[in-house]
Amino acid sequence: MTQEGFKRKLTAILSADVEGYSRLMGEDEDATIRTLTTYRELMTTLIQKHRGRVVDSPGDNLLAEFASVVDAVRCAVEIQEELRVRNAELPENKRMQFRIGINLGDVVQEEERIYGDGINIAARVEGLAQGGGICISGTVYDSIKNKLSLTYESLGEHTVKNITEPVRVYRMRVGPEAVVEPKSKPWPGYPYCAHCVGWCIFHLALLFPSTPN
Repeated sequence: MTQEGFKRKLTAILSADVEGYSRLMGEDEDATIRTLTTYRELMTTLIQKHRGRVVDSPGDNLLAEFASVVDAVRCAVEIQEELRVRNAELPENKRMQFRIGINLGDVVQEEERIYGDGINIAARVEGLAQGGGICISGTVYDSIKNKLSLTYESLGEHTVKNITEPVRVYRMRVGPEAVVEPKSKPWPGYPYCAHCVGWCIFHLALLFPSTPN
């Protein structure tokens, strides 16, 4: 890699892989490969929809980058929602759930490939996600916490191989667990409505005064 052939840039990195991929392959290679191919095509379409690009996709892994961290997170949420719907149509032992990790970091780009600690961190964060889930690094959280109406759970700090400082990790709540029951609130028009009822009762009493027995 020569100095003229690469450049540095800050980018949002999405890393994904299949939970239990070896088990799926061991039980039914043909069905697993068909499902993986279909899901990867869907993920690629959604990545492009959110203005990202697939950098690499070896085996059951997928690596993508986005100029916008907000786009990366929105894409990840939509991917998991779409895959959840598709998995519901499959037998439980055939379902393919992806784990997704997102990091915002510095990378080195050479032609169409990217390298660097930013990718290593994204992969480490992905490994902390559950199947069907999304984990994000602290740099991603700091960038989106006030921009997207999502819920997060801190998983604390984690070490990453060859990275000096520990990495803050957050788990995003997606799917059914993302639904939060709203607290019951009185109807905003309640005070005004109560006033109107009182006014009506008062004037009816004037129009139809009660007569003594």
